[in-house]
Amino acid sequence: MRATTEPLEGNLVRLSVEIDEPEFDKALVDVVKTLASQIRVPGFRPGKVPRKVLEARMGGAGALRAEALREALPDFYARAVIDSEIDPIASPDIDITSGEDGGAISFDAVVQVRPTVSIPGYDGLQVTLPGIVVKDEDVDQQIDRLRENDAELELVGRPSIDGDLVTIDLHGNDESGAEVVGVDDYLYEVGSGTVTVELDEQLRGAKAGDILAFTSPAPGDEDEVISFRVLVKDVKVKKLPEPTDEWADESSEFATLAELRADISDRVARVKLVQSQMALREKTVEAIAGLVDDDDVPEVLVDSEVNERLHDLQHRLEAQKLGLGEYLQATGRTPEDLLAAVRVDAQRAVKADLALRALAEAEELGLSDEELDAEIATMAERMETTPAELRRQLDTAGRTGAVRSELRKGKALQWLLDHVELFDEEGNPMSRDDLKTDAAKENEENE
Repeated sequence: MRATTEPLEGNLVRLSVEIDEPEFDKALVDVVKTLASQIRVPGFRPGKVPRKVLEARMGGAGALRAEALREALPDFYARAVIDSEIDPIASPDIDITSGEDGGAISFDAVVQVRPTVSIPGYDGLQVTLPGIVVKDEDVDQQIDRLRENDAELELVGRPSIDGDLVTIDLHGNDESGAEVVGVDDYLYEVGSGTVTVELDEQLRGAKAGDILAFTSPAPGDEDEVISFRVLVKDVKVKKLPEPTDEWADESSEFATLAELRADISDRVARVKLVQSQMALREKTVEAIAGLVDDDDVPEVLVDSEVNERLHDLQHRLEAQKLGLGEYLQATGRTPEDLLAAVRVDAQRAVKADLALRALAEAEELGLSDEELDAEIATMAERMETTPAELRRQLDTAGRTGAVRSELRKGKALQWLLDHVELFDEEGNPMSRDDLKTDAAKENEENE
């Protein structure tokens, strides 16, 4: 078999394939064997039906040859794709140019291939990560949260403001007059927005003894209106304990405030480090994807990514014994909203994929046969098969190139992570060493 390629406009390639007659005859023999075992002919055992009888049953030698072509062409096409090292992203349009009636076979396959996109400025990318420096206000916030646990409520005579706690009787009736909300002595934080926006608006500036009446749309149904009546019984503020050594000793495992602050600072530093490490990959991929022009992204790739994501969502919902309708209701989305959101994410993912492939080409990040073999061996172990069998399956399906591409993309991403310029949210340069854990640094020193 021989295969040649010719680039066409619009990311299309014409793959021309020639198959010698002896090679096609082998495919024809395989088809005959398969049909002989499948077709039931009186007087013949399964698998023992002569070829002449099969031809007669199918309408002649031409019909048998046509069936062999139909069965064999996908395999010949897959082999030609591997030999030609092209990267199809859609089904081919195949035209048999010779050999339908006899002799050698030739066919053309016009197929859309993955484009090589432009990523200008990839070698000067900058990303902004969450800062890893622990500031006094970071520790103060955690101290205040601990103080909140020991807070006491103190009555005040002034009008309420955001953050105050008010004791209220809250009742609401729908348009038919039926009570849909009814609770007394309810302790509510002004400005929390946990009931309705209108409740917070009414409570701001209210004093003990005030009676408030207002209407508000029903949650989840803007067309229904609820009439509320509220009695304000008292207004309280939280009185936090002073952050002293005595308080730290009583409320924590540390004897002094300084020891407590030091422990909090250490824990906040670890959290900030993890956040920054996680953001590094996400922000870097986002940055290089942003270099790809939207017009360079084939719709067929986006459509495929959308289908995969929807398929994955369906499987996850089935695992939780949920239907799509239940999911949409729980998330407050319409099918159109869901599809639009999935498509945005799919577009971003495809752009990142194309960008990393382009980077691998630009930096000539190759892949050795040993690296490919090692990856296939790992995949085979996970799939409980042998590397040789998995390699055969990949080659037959034309997926070996995809495995190679994924490995090269991994190299491209690592190259990018090693070269992108890092800054914190205040514009200060960040060092990659600062993003390593102490254990990682120790391992590098030992090595």
